[in-house]
Amino acid sequence: MPTPPILSNKHYAEPSVFTAENLLREARRQKSLTPAEVPRICVLDPDGDIVRWLVGTQRAQRHPHWPCYDTELLSFRQDEVQFGIVGCAVGASFAVLVAEELFASGCELLISVTSAGQLVAIKDPPYFVLIERALRDEGTSYHYLPPADFSHLGSHLLSTLDGAFIHTAVPVYRGATWTTDAPFRETASAVARCVDLGIMGVEMEAAALYAFAEARRKPVVCLAHVTNQMARIEGDFEKGAAGGSQDALHVVELVARAWLRAAAGKAAEV
Repeated sequence: MPTPPILSNKHYAEPSVFTAENLLREARRQKSLTPAEVPRICVLDPDGDIVRWLVGTQRAQRHPHWPCYDTELLSFRQDEVQFGIVGCAVGASFAVLVAEELFASGCELLISVTSAGQLVAIKDPPYFVLIERALRDEGTSYHYLPPADFSHLGSHLLSTLDGAFIHTAVPVYRGATWTTDAPFRETASAVARCVDLGIMGVEMEAAALYAFAEARRKPVVCLAHVTNQMARIEGDFEKGAAGGSQDALHVVELVARAWLRAAAGKAAEV
């Protein structure tokens, strides 16, 4: 059986010909923008609910120097921590495209909060899962890392987040998710296999973001906001107050503060 194209002719040690840095350079030239760094901590909000809530409550401002052709970067403060946020970057390839551009623009930590469908029933949705590993059932990760079943949260980040969610009323669990490119092809057999593997939810970005993070050596944390049972019940997809935005921002802040403490401790050792 021939090797499928997505697994063939990959040269993982070779640098890319087309780079985010060069794309952004040309975008700035065309848009007459001066170079400026983005906030050091940025958030991906594939659903866009957080962005809509921030804009609706006048808590976010458009970043005037963000040159990306496809997205808008907003900035906001959450309990004195400055964040950047990009909404509606849905799916593995789009999320990684934006991740490449953010890190090329000065981002130092990227946090993704994506909506997910429940597989293993821990409790009734909504709740959050810190994604420790993600099943690679998408295409983008195979351009960054050789074939394997899972992509993983970096071990240093995993240890940094030990105890980060203890003092919160928002339920945050740890576990695995299934990253798919085709949400309307989640068959009963595929779901059953994932349940057998103990996979907690299905989403569309984490495996690719973690593969990117490992290949590029960039810190990325992915959170699944488990909000639904894939519409197999009526009244599904309820995230809670403000579309779950306030809970999501609380969890994002906990991740950011744990990372900032670790970064400060590392700097003090130098």
